[in-house]
Amino acid sequence: MLILHTCSPTLPFTQISRHLITNRFSPFSTVTLSVRNHARPSGTSLFVSKAKKSETEVDIDDEEDTETRSRKKVGGRAQQKDYDKDPEFAEILGSVLDDPQKAQSKMEDRLKKKRNKILHTKTGSGAPMKVTFNKFDFSNSYIWFELYNAPLEKDVSLICDAMRAWHIIGRLGGCNSMNMQLSQSPMDKRPNYDAIGGANVTPTTFLNIGDLEIQENLARVWVDIGTTEPLLLDVLINALTQLSSDFVGIKQLVFGGSEFENWKENLTSEVEGCSVHKI
Repeated sequence: MLILHTCSPTLPFTQISRHLITNRFSPFSTVTLSVRNHARPSGTSLFVSKAKKSETEVDIDDEEDTETRSRKKVGGRAQQKDYDKDPEFAEILGSVLDDPQKAQSKMEDRLKKKRNKILHTKTGSGAPMKVTFNKFDFSNSYIWFELYNAPLEKDVSLICDAMRAWHIIGRLGGCNSMNMQLSQSPMDKRPNYDAIGGANVTPTTFLNIGDLEIQENLARVWVDIGTTEPLLLDVLINALTQLSSDFVGIKQLVFGGSEFENWKENLTSEVEGCSVHKI
């Protein structure tokens, strides 16, 4: 048997005589084997070769470890996104088949309590805002609002800002129908303003305004305008009409009256959908 060692030196020719070959090679007189040199170049140590191989393996292992860590990191983030269980909601769902009306009532109560945390898109209403008067007294009356939906925080802010601006303009005498010089004069020529005549007009002053009170989709504001000035009401109606169309849907605006639909007096609990906001 001929054993060729890969680390052996180069053998240019190896001749094996006939008498060393078994009968299996009998047709040949001489068998000549040429072994190419696959040995490492001189001066190259076996340890260096192993070291290079080890470095390559380490690089591959590092890449695999990095990829594995990345996958674990991504998987970890996905695992961390695990929402807490809600026993209250589970109880509501569990009672849907047994008592649907009770489940609906519980869901409505839940929405009332957590309505500020629920985000949903709300825009103005295309339907015109209805305006009615119910024994309105300029010195002591409520202005009632009926909205299409329970207002969100941003809706309340818009209504408060509109009422606050209305009060400031009225308090400064900006809405005085007795001094309408420019609106009643033709604009085809340069306008003229009579300062003396404007100063001698009886002033109108908005005396006082209360807080904005809200119960579900109803709201009210107490006002004491002081003087009978319809222009003040026109200015407010115009502003709220635009507000209802663009931002907050106002179904109805009522001037006057001590009662309005389902409004409950002395109800201040926020859990029941009540809140008070400073104008």
